[in-house]
Amino acid sequence: MPQAVIHWFRRDLRLTDNTALHHATKAAGQVIPVYVLSDWKNSHGWTGSNRQQFLCESLASLAKNLEALGSRLIVRCGKAVAELERLLRETQAGAIYFNRDYDPHGREVEKQLAALCTRLGVECHAFDDSVMHAPETVLTGSAQPYRVYTPYSKNWLNLEKAAPWPRVKALGPPAGETLSSRPLPTLAHWNLPEPTAQVVEAGERAARERMKRFIESGLLLRYGSDRNTPAGQTTSLLSQDLRYGLIGIRELVQRCQAAADAAPAIGKASVLTYIKELAWREFYFAILWFYPEVFEHEFNPDWRGLPWPGTDEAFQRWATGMTGFPMVDAGMRQLLHSGLMHNRLRMITAMFLTKDLHCDWRLGEAFFMQQLVDGENASNNGGWQWSAGTGADAAPYFRIQNPWLQSARFDPEGLFIKKWVPELKDVPAPLLHEPPKPGLPLAKGYPLPMVDHHTERDRCLAIFAKHKEQRS
Repeated sequence: MPQAVIHWFRRDLRLTDNTALHHATKAAGQVIPVYVLSDWKNSHGWTGSNRQQFLCESLASLAKNLEALGSRLIVRCGKAVAELERLLRETQAGAIYFNRDYDPHGREVEKQLAALCTRLGVECHAFDDSVMHAPETVLTGSAQPYRVYTPYSKNWLNLEKAAPWPRVKALGPPAGETLSSRPLPTLAHWNLPEPTAQVVEAGERAARERMKRFIESGLLLRYGSDRNTPAGQTTSLLSQDLRYGLIGIRELVQRCQAAADAAPAIGKASVLTYIKELAWREFYFAILWFYPEVFEHEFNPDWRGLPWPGTDEAFQRWATGMTGFPMVDAGMRQLLHSGLMHNRLRMITAMFLTKDLHCDWRLGEAFFMQQLVDGENASNNGGWQWSAGTGADAAPYFRIQNPWLQSARFDPEGLFIKKWVPELKDVPAPLLHEPPKPGLPLAKGYPLPMVDHHTERDRCLAIFAKHKEQRS
């Protein structure tokens, strides 16, 4: 048994139900916890101030939790493998423990780290932690990856679900004071401005409170009927906590299943609906694992090279919530204000950008990643390609949501719209769900609809049909 080992925190910023951390504490008398900060400055295509602020606060919470155990979080900055090599040499640790990532960048780093450990004669232990089932464990009968969600989910649901790991109670003595550590980061580390959104409370304690409220307040048992209603809290609000590993997926599933066991039939069905959403999350992880090209290209090769003739002006009006379509604008303003967006609104706004404004889905994908606190590369890419009609298990290109009908169906009283678009607070609800009379805006200061939905729907169908014909 090595005297000391390193646990490399990544997207697992918690002490409860943490697979690699649990095994590290069983393997050695001293666990040295480390987080390696990225060294980019000013801007990054995958993130923005909102999510980095949430990361900063989550790291501060983790550091306090480690101190309560008599340990100390070591913070380094730079290329992960180089920094971990330095730490291995400084500490003479006999092993490194970490939880796997599933995007191409994370996988490449893990490959380099494994090679480093082999060269140094150090044990390298990688674990699956952020998913219930690793991508390569959910395959078709012919051992191929799934390309469609429904058969994937049936397989996923039937697999045995692992129990959560207990909360870590001790990590041994802290790393010596001679072991250098950077201060906990602030946004200044990346030269980022203050968040544009009111970021949700970060840290393991806050995340666990959200999980408890969702499961014990009745929200979970009403999820099946309420989840598409954007007004009020109708979903778990746990996506950012899963993104940064402030809660463990095994504990979340176990608690949900316990709630289902004690619930009447309608409650059991609601819990199953929620668990299927967790399976969607892992389906998109699997798509990214087996088809990493989706970051650059349409998942469906038939749609590669499809023209997107949307304009920069159209994109900017969408991005600022000034399209003149109340439901679209409400969703975009929710995103700008909170760094979060209800899933129904993600579909509505994404389909509007791609199908009504004809803007490339990659623009919307990048904008969401810049704004979202819970931005998850796999899910975000999957959702955008689904809405654009180009992705895995995507909506067919001819399925084009009508934003007027969407708002009438899911926000009939206009509660969500009026919360996020205050210019419309005095407009009778029925008028929010249909185009205004020509030249007459819904309210002073609110723009007229920037396009006619039916006209743009026909244009979209023609663009797709022409591309399909040219490729055949």
